[in-house]
Amino acid sequence: MPLSPDLQTKIDDLVQKNRVVLFMKGNKHFPQCGFSSRVVNMLKEVGVPFETVNVLADPAIRDGIKEYSSWPTIPQLYVDNTFVGGCDIVTDMYQSGELQTLLGAKAPEPVAPPSITVTEAAAKALKEADDGSGDVLHLEIASDFKYGLFFGPKGESDVVAVSHGMAIHFDAASAKRAGGLVVDFVASADGGAFKIDNPNEPAKVKPLSATELKKALDAGEALTLVDVRGDDERRLAKIVAAKTLLENEAEIRALPKDAKIVFQCHHGMRSRAAAERFLAEGFTNVWNLEGGIDAWSVVADPSVARY
Repeated sequence: MPLSPDLQTKIDDLVQKNRVVLFMKGNKHFPQCGFSSRVVNMLKEVGVPFETVNVLADPAIRDGIKEYSSWPTIPQLYVDNTFVGGCDIVTDMYQSGELQTLLGAKAPEPVAPPSITVTEAAAKALKEADDGSGDVLHLEIASDFKYGLFFGPKGESDVVAVSHGMAIHFDAASAKRAGGLVVDFVASADGGAFKIDNPNEPAKVKPLSATELKKALDAGEALTLVDVRGDDERRLAKIVAAKTLLENEAEIRALPKDAKIVFQCHHGMRSRAAAERFLAEGFTNVWNLEGGIDAWSVVADPSVARY
């Protein structure tokens, strides 16, 4: 169906007023699909300014851009008022350096294969997952260290690392983030899952169960338990070992950056937000009590009232 004149004009304006514009699901700060996220990460790696249009916010744009480009999928990249392609095409161009040339950025320098370890258990599981189609194993590591492990066609510019008889293909940006990475497989009753341990990954807030916290406290482990709730809630229920954030913030912030700090609230949401703030300030051993004091009351100390 042809575009209406108004919609044609609207899309023309979006394409023409921005040298580099990506029609995607979500936006450059919060992609809402894996393909959109992949293209955003590549554009960020190239390092040129770009704008995004969230097709989920406007059904007319979502359908209309497909008609506009005669391309059936999202995301879609436009450069200098010209349609470039979708995720697969942009990926191929990025890996070959063609995208950098198109955008006027410096061509990527060759990247050496990273030193990685694939454990015996992971190698066995990966070999069993290979369907014999000839596809190769890829590992993508996004700028926010989200991982994609999958079989797919070999790319001309793949960086290949081998461990335990398994060849893993990386794009250049992922290879730079993979040095020292370990791929393991943890078996479980429902089949198991792959586990990736990457020393390049920035510190994250780590979850701690009420059972684990009780065990640590009973063993006298060196940690600081921080209650982010106010006095009204603490009068209803509290963990005796916890310090309040409001009364002890200066003391807590003066702790060594690698000190173990466990944050706690009612159900675990406010404490996670507080933990994220401390993480952003350089603390590296930050934990959140999952389920908060409510979980503590259920599984660790029933004498603590629930509310």
